[in-house]
Amino acid sequence: MPDVIVVGAGHNGLICAAYLARAGIDTELIEARSEVGGCASTVSDLGARFNICSCDHTFIRGMPVIDELELESHGLRYLEPEASSLHMFHDGSEPWAFFHDADRTLDSLAASHPHQVEGYRRYLRDALPVAQLVLDMARTKPGTGRMMTRAVSSRAKGAARLLDWSRRSVDDVFSDYFDDWHVTMPAVSTGPTVWGVPPSAAGTGLAAISYASRHIIRSGRPMGGSGALTQATRVSFEQAGGRVRCDARVDRLLIRDGRTVGVRLDDGTELTSSVVVAACDPHRVFVDWIDEAPAWTRRYVRQWRDREVKDGYESKLDGVISELPKYRDAPLLAERFPNVEMLEPTAIVSPSPEALAAAHVDRHLGRVSAEPTLLVNVPSVLDPTMLSADGNHVLSLEVLYTPYALNGGWASSPEPDRWLGLWSQFLETELKSTLLARRTMTPDRYEEDFSMHRGHTPSYAGSPLAALLGNQRALTRYRSPIGGLYLSGAGTFPGAGIFGAAGRNTADVVRRDLKSRFGPRLTGLQHRAVGVLGGVPK
Repeated sequence: MPDVIVVGAGHNGLICAAYLARAGIDTELIEARSEVGGCASTVSDLGARFNICSCDHTFIRGMPVIDELELESHGLRYLEPEASSLHMFHDGSEPWAFFHDADRTLDSLAASHPHQVEGYRRYLRDALPVAQLVLDMARTKPGTGRMMTRAVSSRAKGAARLLDWSRRSVDDVFSDYFDDWHVTMPAVSTGPTVWGVPPSAAGTGLAAISYASRHIIRSGRPMGGSGALTQATRVSFEQAGGRVRCDARVDRLLIRDGRTVGVRLDDGTELTSSVVVAACDPHRVFVDWIDEAPAWTRRYVRQWRDREVKDGYESKLDGVISELPKYRDAPLLAERFPNVEMLEPTAIVSPSPEALAAAHVDRHLGRVSAEPTLLVNVPSVLDPTMLSADGNHVLSLEVLYTPYALNGGWASSPEPDRWLGLWSQFLETELKSTLLARRTMTPDRYEEDFSMHRGHTPSYAGSPLAALLGNQRALTRYRSPIGGLYLSGAGTFPGAGIFGAAGRNTADVVRRDLKSRFGPRLTGLQHRAVGVLGGVPK
């Protein structure tokens, strides 16, 4: 019987399991798919390899995970595009490029949006300390004295502003610095838009650190695709004695005498352990896995079961192309950014604020916006190992918003062809003429292939401040009210994206509980004594 069972081999589950195994804890990792990696994986299809989601990694490169798990010695190597991203717009406005180096970004803005340069300088003065503090807090285990010290120390100059921005909307925060949406919308596109919320929503203000954080941490791509990260983590885990069981789908949490004793697979196999880490959607854990909850947890479980079921809203078109695309603005880009290969970074195509507001309405009506947000890259330009078996380049085109319940269904939808046409407007040649093969991942496919209920990716919606205060306690302290059941993954602090902090933090909590005199039993007793702690996010 293993000391710990971790369910879900996405990057957080793998990271959590690797830390536990390297601490000498007998750990078994359970994965429903035939391969590990989840949405951070790279898969083979059409004679090529494609990333399931974004191939750009930023926050995890600012975490200690890569060094602590010795992932570089297990094959992980990052490649860095010279420009981090290229910002383009449906209205045909001039593009601008974002660089890790702040001065180069300012030069880019000076050429295309000169009236926003001074605002960007003021933004950097205010946002860099906030971004650094957020990263420091993400590296620090929630609830510890160290986290409090970082938040209130005189060195943490951004503490007051973090509190202020946490309460505001990102639109409101950016209005302090900019009056041109062409500067702010790229950050919205990779922040609130990806999260599925409008930038006018209160509590989205910390999305304003998007630019600042990428000036602190340089974005990069794992050589061989995003899945190189998860494969290296698997090697780290297995070399420490951990075991991976794939093609094993959990359908029940086993509970006896009020606490966790293991899990049951959908083939009836029972795996026993006094500690289970659910590194997957917490909503499905409490809705699908629990037949009879312990009496003191029933109100908590009922809150999860009464919670609104959210639909997925993101799609991705992958293609093999016979020739590299060429931007219509290539002469302008070459003049402004000589010797910079502008096909290396991800191109972010943003709608206007008005079009984005309409997209939110369309999404709930089962329609795709006329001007969806696009995230486009050609991974094989920066990384030749991503070339197809025939030596052709591969294309990645992500689209937001694409509703799970699309009017007319996805099977015969003309939408993917329209997306290709939208992207082709930025190119000299119609993309379809160079497309040799393609595949489309829509929300229904994510549900089928990755067990994402209704194609939805869970994401923790709270702020570092909420984690500091212990709000939504099970999601920020990783201990559920059911003894022996821990939560991890994108639905817990600090949230979605390739981050890894949730897996690292959960492993630390489990390790400390196992080391304590009473072990993980204390979890259930504490919750029984104080009632349901923190509640369920709305």
